[in-house]
Amino acid sequence: MDRSGERLDVDTRVLRYFVAIAEELSFTRAAERLFVSQPSLSRQIRQLEEELRSPLFQRTTRDVRLTPAGEALLPAARQLIDAWQTAQRTVRTVEAAAARHLRVGFTATGAGPLSTRAHAVFSQRYPEVSVEPKRFDWGGEVTALREGLVDVAFLWLPTDTIGLHTEIVAAERRFVGVASNHRISQLATVGIGDLRTEPLVFTRKAPRHWVDWWAVNPRPDGSEPVWGPENDNVEEMLEHVAAGIAVCIGPESMASYYARPDLSWRPVVDIAPLRIALAWPVTTSNPLVATFAEVVRELSDPLPDTAVGPERVPSPLRSIP
Repeated sequence: MDRSGERLDVDTRVLRYFVAIAEELSFTRAAERLFVSQPSLSRQIRQLEEELRSPLFQRTTRDVRLTPAGEALLPAARQLIDAWQTAQRTVRTVEAAAARHLRVGFTATGAGPLSTRAHAVFSQRYPEVSVEPKRFDWGGEVTALREGLVDVAFLWLPTDTIGLHTEIVAAERRFVGVASNHRISQLATVGIGDLRTEPLVFTRKAPRHWVDWWAVNPRPDGSEPVWGPENDNVEEMLEHVAAGIAVCIGPESMASYYARPDLSWRPVVDIAPLRIALAWPVTTSNPLVATFAEVVRELSDPLPDTAVGPERVPSPLRSIP
């Protein structure tokens, strides 16, 4: 309650805004991270400060700092956000398990052919279970796992895997996509140096480290890529590329799954391949997840270093209860 005795009802969304600013110590960077306008973000924080009757940030023309009250609120805000996220995930996961649904998240091409094979084999073995593929924009499957919107997902690494069981199940070479009449389309293979002057599409949907990895930023010579137009998903990205405005870097499966007459794809031979992990929350209560993981392991090619992070992947169930 506030000092007048009235109960305060704070939206967890506003707490997320507060945490983002506290972590970035910049309203501008936090707004970019949250995909909201800076004036809207500032307005929400001012309203929160008014409701709490305490300033949370010290703002100057040079920097942003937490006040003592803000420092005290930060761990509590994180705890409240985590608790609400856990509650949502638990309810949604229990409901899906009771309905015999397995929701599988992925971005763009997921794990390529492995995703489709796993879906088909699992459905053949367990016809009483409904497998529901859930496609997300760049990097969105990680948040979907944490919020219980999906039970298991194919993740493109590197990404934030805290709180998740992860196991690398596939790897793909990275290709550059260009317009069919682009000079690079005449090359059999491409080095990252060949893209030095080419505008590269990017997104604000995914974390910056994810974007930088795909863009190979910084480049081997220490330079930064030439940034081209922004996009929110694979379809928007490829429209920019086909129009000749920019180029993109994607996994090998994208070259075949998104084949178009106005696009050309060439392997980039001197950069690391994409590693794809199967992941699910460590606290999952859906027994179908372990059974699906068993199918994926059976179908995936052996890969070195399949353990990611300190978590152990639990033994799969032999049958669905």
